[in-house]
Amino acid sequence: MNAQTLTRRLLLACLLAGTGGMAGAQSSNDAMVAPAAASKQAQEIARGDPARWYREDATAQQQWHTHQKEIGAALDEAKRACAQGPAAERVGCLKAAQETYKQEMAAARAEAGTQTR
Repeated sequence: MNAQTLTRRLLLACLLAGTGGMAGAQSSNDAMVAPAAASKQAQEIARGDPARWYREDATAQQQWHTHQKEIGAALDEAKRACAQGPAAERVGCLKAAQETYKQEMAAARAEAGTQTR
């Protein structure tokens, strides 16, 4: 992931965090997690990180696929953050998130094109 992409994601996260703070503080703790989910989480934590997290993508196609997934996940996170924000700001927030997604995908396509040549 290049510095421009990281900067954009950080900027978007800061913007979304700022609008989310205006909606009022939301508490999040383990008391809000369903017992079945908490049990599953505890089991996963005990097993440690999956080995696949530490395997590098061997081919350009695998790298591209991973990059697409990361950009899509960032969009999903931004959409969830927008949904938590004030209703009056939601449309603008979603448009900004979608625009960031488009810019990141365009940058990723350009980067992928330069790596394959």
